[in-house]
Order: sequence, then C-alpha cells, then structure tokens
Amino acid sequence: MRKVSAASGTALFFAAAPGVVAGAVPWVLTDWRLAGNLPAGLRAVGGALTFVAAVLLIHSFARFVIEGSGTPAPPAPTERLVVGGLYRYVRNPMYLAVLSAILGQALLLGQAILVPYAVVVLAAVVSFVRWYEEPTLSERYGPAYDSYRASVPGWFPRLSSQATPLGHDHGSR
Repeated sequence: MRKVSAASGTALFFAAAPGVVAGAVPWVLTDWRLAGNLPAGLRAVGGALTFVAAVLLIHSFARFVIEGSGTPAPPAPTERLVVGGLYRYVRNPMYLAVLSAILGQALLLGQAILVPYAVVVLAAVVSFVRWYEEPTLSERYGPAYDSYRASVPGWFPRLSSQATPLGHDHGSR
C-alpha cells in the first residue's frame, strides 16, 4: 500500500512542480509558438533535448517510489535515501532535467524568453537546494546523506557510476 500512495503522491507532485515550471510557465511565456529564424537542426536538437529531459525527469521521479517508498515532495519524503539510478551520477537530476527541458524548448520554439526564465529557475533551485533541501536531508538521513553528498557531485554529473557511499551499487535497479 505504501508504494501505491507514494506513486499517487509522486504523480501529483510531478504535475504540480515540474509540470508547472517546465510546462505551464513556458506555455504562458511562449504560447508554444515557433519564433525566430533558427535552423531546423537547432530546433531538432531542442526537441531531442526536451524529450530526453522529460524521460530523465520521469526516471528520477520513479526512483522516489521504487527505491525510497516516498515522494520528492517535502511533506511526504522517502523512507530511505534515494541514491540509485541517475542519483549515482549527480545529486540533483530532477532540477537538471527541468532546466534542460526549458532550454530545449527555447531551442525548439526559437523563444529567447525561455533563456532568462531558465536562469531564474536555476537561481531558485540552487537556493532551495542550498538553504532548505541539503540541511533537511542531512537532518533526516544523517551520516548516510553526508557521505552521499561528499561522494556524488551536486550539479555536474560524473561520467562513471560508482558504488554509492552506502556500500551498495544500485545500477541493477
């Protein structure tokens, strides 16, 4: 039953957070209109980036249900620290995926307004991570999070997968 409620809560949070930040706000800013005189190749790169970002975002959200038995929403956190999947490479794959989706849409649509919007989103998420999320996770998960934080980069993914600081390689999940 915990997985069902975790999946439901995660789906709702997905719609409320990245659905708004990477979906509704870009739509309001651009009306999804193609603008500019960008080459088709750049638009294709933007479309691919947006698609890959969406897949990675869904994967990251799913880890919270599968591995953590909880949600990424602060009011309904995971029972266990999530360190598998993309979290083996970078601590903030959700935020990076959202930012990539916004920048992908900027290229796809040729809408320059999305670039400063992405900068605002970046400033907001970096501040949120630094001043709320990291202290909260450190308090909730203690030495496990501190070790994870020391061994996995926050914003620039490492290229190789390593065993997590908890001594488990979650690559097979």
